[in-house]
Amino acid sequence: MDDKQMNTGVTTPLSPRRGAGGEVFVYIEIEGTEVREVSQELLTKGRKLAGELGVELHAVVIGTGIKGKVEEQILPYGVDKLFVFDAPELFPYTSAPHTDIVVNLFKEEQPQICLMGATVIGRDLGPRVSSSLTSGLTADCTQLEIGPYEDKKSGKTYEQLLYQIRPAFGGNIVATIVNPDHRPQMATVRSGVMQKAVYEGPCKKEVVYPEVGKYVSPEAFVVRVLDHHVEAAKHNLKGAPIVVAGGYGVGSKEGFDSLFELAKVLHGEVGGSRAAVDAGWIDNDRQIGQTGVTVHPKVYIACGISGQIQHIAGMQDSGIIISINSDPDAPINKIADYVITGTVEEVVPKMIKYYRQNSK
Repeated sequence: MDDKQMNTGVTTPLSPRRGAGGEVFVYIEIEGTEVREVSQELLTKGRKLAGELGVELHAVVIGTGIKGKVEEQILPYGVDKLFVFDAPELFPYTSAPHTDIVVNLFKEEQPQICLMGATVIGRDLGPRVSSSLTSGLTADCTQLEIGPYEDKKSGKTYEQLLYQIRPAFGGNIVATIVNPDHRPQMATVRSGVMQKAVYEGPCKKEVVYPEVGKYVSPEAFVVRVLDHHVEAAKHNLKGAPIVVAGGYGVGSKEGFDSLFELAKVLHGEVGGSRAAVDAGWIDNDRQIGQTGVTVHPKVYIACGISGQIQHIAGMQDSGIIISINSDPDAPINKIADYVITGTVEEVVPKMIKYYRQNSK
């Protein structure tokens, strides 16, 4: 690498650019040497966006002892070029060195799009990178698309911008956000919103191992993590083939007992709406929706859920949606494949009885 391109901690913004140009970049999040699923989901989406734009898909992964261990978890998703930064001080994650690496790499590579997971790390790193590059960032996107934009005030028309789509104003509207002039266009996406798939088409699968010291200032390593602990997940809500979800219409915390019983009979998992979580009837790590988990089960049974747009964003891609609601005009009924009009107390016990009798 040319030493003239080296930057040791001093950051300057990317030059504003219009139109297409530059790669689609995905920041790969890891735990030890394991690639997080949200990053593989974003690679799948990034590959599609790169194809529409006619550019390459690049990725960057940063960690300790990862060389030779992460490449095969990343390249099969259609990556043309993978940057692997490996050094003793880079795991566990700390803000400064990861920010230095991504910012200085982006100054060299000039990507037009950057995708990150809306995780604890992504929510810390994303704003730091976008602020350093004066690029802007849209958080918690539920859809990403490519399309044109006409600025009626200036009379300019932009082609092939990233549509960063997310619920806004408490989930009452769906906003499409564009960034016409500054690069990269940055967005974070929650785990489970996109679906991962190995890429079958041609791609370069080039891997480079840059010298970490050329991208990170010594001062970035002042903060060190003395202890790192990751608690194992208590359930598999995101990967469950059947999800039984309850809303405010369940009526009480005790009312969720029947939902857990139904889920047990069906070998599924239990989730809830934000209203049920706010009421204290179910743990917040089981919340489904824009501010919770996104699920893609084969069957989704919505019990007493009205169906606000924020909740629908987290389950609308379910295979079959069954709505149990005493209100025949509940918004969720519009997207449901089957609607059972009645209270949760009336319907769920009958379902439990039926499935128990027919599962023997």
